[in-house]
Amino acid sequence: MKFFKKLILAFSLFVILSILIIFGLEAYILKETSNLIYSEISEIPSAKTGIILGASVHSDGKLSPILEDRVETAYQLYKQNKIENFLISGDHRTDDYDEVNSIKNHLERKGVPPEDIILDHSGFDTYDSMFRAKTVFEIEDAIVITQKFHLPRSLYIAKNLDAEYKGLEAAPVAYTSSETIKRREQLANFKAIWELIINQQPTTLEKQPD
Repeated sequence: MKFFKKLILAFSLFVILSILIIFGLEAYILKETSNLIYSEISEIPSAKTGIILGASVHSDGKLSPILEDRVETAYQLYKQNKIENFLISGDHRTDDYDEVNSIKNHLERKGVPPEDIILDHSGFDTYDSMFRAKTVFEIEDAIVITQKFHLPRSLYIAKNLDAEYKGLEAAPVAYTSSETIKRREQLANFKAIWELIINQQPTTLEKQPD
């Protein structure tokens, strides 16, 4: 019985400690980036480039709601002369799945000229996107456009890669974040810290042809 009680106590302490670490890390990352995050287009300083972080697309190339909100917010930045061009960073690992050109096509249908769109076909995750934006594409002055829950981690990675990007929250029109995604983001914070500690290299440092 004593052993069983000790086991329960140890497990309870482990759970409490895990929760404290998860929320503590989340609070730390938010504290480190809160001064870089904006919720209104009118308030954010202008930048050269708007970085659109990819998300899932349908088999017919239609944007998922979460991605549609990112792209529409980025387009409004462009329309209001807050950015001069776009860097689209997403997953184009196979011919059958192409976040990058799906976003590009969406912007071009809105009248954005091709010369204002830079394509990164190897933004397989947030870390790769931020690393490649800074190192491969040499983007120095940028606004990262993604959801509120995703911005702190994105900007924390960029900041620790010596890229002082700003961030704009994607307007929640087509998409409302779920608790599941928020919890997943909390766990992704650990992955980001680890990648920075070991100076993780992205999957590739090559520029892919458009």
